[in-house]
Amino acid sequence: MATAAVDSFDYVIVGAGAAGSVLANRLTEDGTTTVCVLEAGPPDRNPYIHIPAGFIKTLFDPACTWQFKTEPTERTGGRPISTTQGRTLGGSSSVNGMVYNRGQPDDFNSWAQRGNRGWGYADVLPYFRRTERRIGVADDSVRGRSGGIPVTDMDWIHPVSEAFIQGCVNAGIPRNPDYNSGSQAGVGYFQRAILKGRRVSAARGFLKPAMARRNLEVRTNARACGIVFEGRRAVGVRYLASRGGAPREVRARREVILSGGTANTARLLQVSGVGPAALLGRLGVPVVHELPGVGENFRDHYAVRLVMRAKPGVTTMNELSRGPRLGLQIARWATGRPSILALAPSQVHVFWRSDDAPGAPDLQCVFTPGSYKEGAVYVLDEYPGVTAGAWPHRPESKGHVRARSTDVFEDPVIQPNYLSDPMDRQVTLGGIRLVRRLLNTPELAPYLERETLPGPDVRADDELLDYAYRNGSTCYHLIGTARMGPASDPTAVVDDQLRVHGMEGLRVVDASVMPSMPSANTYATTLMIAEKASDMIRGRPAEEPAVLRADAA
Repeated sequence: MATAAVDSFDYVIVGAGAAGSVLANRLTEDGTTTVCVLEAGPPDRNPYIHIPAGFIKTLFDPACTWQFKTEPTERTGGRPISTTQGRTLGGSSSVNGMVYNRGQPDDFNSWAQRGNRGWGYADVLPYFRRTERRIGVADDSVRGRSGGIPVTDMDWIHPVSEAFIQGCVNAGIPRNPDYNSGSQAGVGYFQRAILKGRRVSAARGFLKPAMARRNLEVRTNARACGIVFEGRRAVGVRYLASRGGAPREVRARREVILSGGTANTARLLQVSGVGPAALLGRLGVPVVHELPGVGENFRDHYAVRLVMRAKPGVTTMNELSRGPRLGLQIARWATGRPSILALAPSQVHVFWRSDDAPGAPDLQCVFTPGSYKEGAVYVLDEYPGVTAGAWPHRPESKGHVRARSTDVFEDPVIQPNYLSDPMDRQVTLGGIRLVRRLLNTPELAPYLERETLPGPDVRADDELLDYAYRNGSTCYHLIGTARMGPASDPTAVVDDQLRVHGMEGLRVVDASVMPSMPSANTYATTLMIAEKASDMIRGRPAEEPAVLRADAA
């Protein structure tokens, strides 16, 4: 790949994660537009990135992740919580759980109702379709067949998972053959970005094919440390190859596009002089443009999981991951057969209500025929067990992300204020009680012995909430710190074209622009946002809005 003679490009993209990978591909399609992508991490050569089960290794590897932690609070039992994000080509799509989940139509209709023109469900559905290559049975009016990310069905089926699903069905929760169809409620197996036993990250699906083009340059180990402004126009980005090194600069003739993720985008804006004036003053950063919403409106999913011990003789993932049985699983994976090495961390979904009121699901529940040790992250128990968890779809608890200093090698303050909103506590309680019922169906009785976490004696609301505070954790679904909204909204950072309010030549394209949390994992929505943004940036007409079925309107 040729290096540009002059260190200047049409577009400079900060971040080679899900959004940055899509943008790099789309903006260089015409062969004439030049693009430089700055990625803070290394190339995605770590072999664990490409083995789906390898996320257990990469999640704790600072060589390819941002090892962020939240601030401790009373409602996390005084614990800081690790909220790791990807720092390599592909970003978090190289280390995440690979689940493909779009959410509900009304998630996006609510975005449009907030004054964001062109972001209703009918508007964004064509862009969801454009990102994916659905492999399997699907309604082609809703699902895509030719996008960069293959979306496949689970091929490793465990009898305990089947029993869990049948128990849900008999309890009145219907089996849903495609929760991404626009109708989400029900139970079934997750769809995931895994093909032939390998993770397909956004880097593999979008960025790598584009890197053969002469008009794209990708610079790794390039940590953005400041946006270069002329007045209020963004004209470039400064970056560091190492701590204490001399800053380098790359210029953008048309636009600077921030795709660093919810934490990093907010921090980069702040250390560059765009954000709340009081914060910038504490940082000693001259104010380029005061935008009070930068870093605010942060949200994340906070999950609470229950564990049950399986009966003697029942083989779960705990046993399959050790000794000779693990060797057999590795051999199966190497020969292209279904294996625990090619799984998403959660196998079964339940989208349902936390109470008996009518309406769309307000909970996501997950089930896995394996269990993790108390107080440990992704460390399997020594005994056979299963895990099920739940979290509120649309958390109301809001927090913030704030730079601690102008040193971008110092992690920002991440304060999610988990469960601070009483509605989140109410929905979480309903989720715990629903999961407990679903783990105690007659269909699971032949397999499961007893509840180990939190234990059958923990029953009262205050006891369950105390357990949630001490044992809940992030879903790594960080959004909202550069919220999309009209200029009349004092909390908004970007408009409905994703342009930063009050600035020129500066856009944000990543999960930070989401005005509210989708009722889903955030990866699929981030891909969609980038696809839609690529048309905006290129000045192309938006895709024609989809004609919706009655149940998805």
